[in-house]
Amino acid sequence: MSRVSIIGACNTPFGAFIERNRETGAIKDLRSYYDLLVEAGSGAIRDAGLEPGEIDAVYVGSCSPGLFINQEHVAPVAVAIDDALRFKPMTHTEGACASSSLAVYEGVYAIESGRNRHVLAIGVEKMTLLDTQGVTHALACCSYNPEEGACGVTFPGLFADLAKAYQAHYGFSEAELRRMLAAVSGLGYKNGAENPLAHFGANSGPARQKLFTADAILALPDEGKGANVMIAPPLRLHDCSLISDGAAAVVLTRTDLAKKRGRPFAEIAGIGHSEEHFPLSRRAHKHALEATRDACDKAFKEAGISLAQVDLAEVHDCFTINQLLCTEALGLSEPGRAGHDYLAGRFTREDRCPVNLSGGLKAKGHPVGATGASMHALVYKQLIGQPIGVRPIKQPEVGVVVNVGGAAVTNCVTVLRRSE
Repeated sequence: MSRVSIIGACNTPFGAFIERNRETGAIKDLRSYYDLLVEAGSGAIRDAGLEPGEIDAVYVGSCSPGLFINQEHVAPVAVAIDDALRFKPMTHTEGACASSSLAVYEGVYAIESGRNRHVLAIGVEKMTLLDTQGVTHALACCSYNPEEGACGVTFPGLFADLAKAYQAHYGFSEAELRRMLAAVSGLGYKNGAENPLAHFGANSGPARQKLFTADAILALPDEGKGANVMIAPPLRLHDCSLISDGAAAVVLTRTDLAKKRGRPFAEIAGIGHSEEHFPLSRRAHKHALEATRDACDKAFKEAGISLAQVDLAEVHDCFTINQLLCTEALGLSEPGRAGHDYLAGRFTREDRCPVNLSGGLKAKGHPVGATGASMHALVYKQLIGQPIGVRPIKQPEVGVVVNVGGAAVTNCVTVLRRSE
């Protein structure tokens, strides 16, 4: 079986690319879904040093384009990247927030099979054309409808349930958990302020207010202007990721072909893909992400590595509680200790294994269909010595992506290894 590597990547800026008329409510789309997809795809091909015609197949990860932009059948949009892609096979993958990790994996499998030499995997979402109610509905469709979406349960509510289970299992007080979650948020904002592609970057409100520590976030009022309001107890506004637009893409090829290019690349050394019970009610242990842990174990086993060899990680912080849970699923923290570790200053750029140098979903942004591809693209850039944003204190050799879809239902973990 052929090994597979990433040889090129592109991440568009993430943000709210609309202009809203405050008087009429009319919205002008400043950077469309179609524009974002083409920008990311063409940028990744160019970064790989390939001609568009050398791409054998395209996989497009997108969560809910039918609801977000009234467009299904989105994979053929990629033909607009270049006429040379006309007649190429193109496939849409969907797995909620893990949609484009699945696109990457389908590309890997296509190359491993021997059918394709070069594959383009794209992730894209345009969320901001809808109002908050519309976005909430679109995302709720990624929950288990009979028990959750149809009953008015939102994703903040689902992850609040995980937070309450975590708090109860380890006996944390409300104040303790709130401080832990604030530490996660602060680190995300601090890293995001140095990411030129981030939705909450250098000129954002959190950066201007220097919300880079738990204390800074805890000092915000609970009500009124600039408040850190409660969204779904115990999760507050600054515990929630962003509603964003954006796209990212990677180019995949056989590792033996990548080696002939004479420049650094990142081999996909291991993949773990694990599914959990869809309804949260079916899970016996809500204080831990058991399927995420299973995916981590599978990826590490396939890569033949131990945790001690991991130099950086991008984990899925759709809500701050999930960053704690993912950190523990990876084994970077002992069960129940992640919050203490973040409060102690671990996982920063100075740490042995930094977490979310991009700013994570909390600051970089979370255009749901683009998130998985973005995580792969940015870890790839770190590994080849071209970091976008924060540079760790030492050149990383091994990076890990932990991307989940839904309430950690679809779990995708990838080990990437620098090579030349």
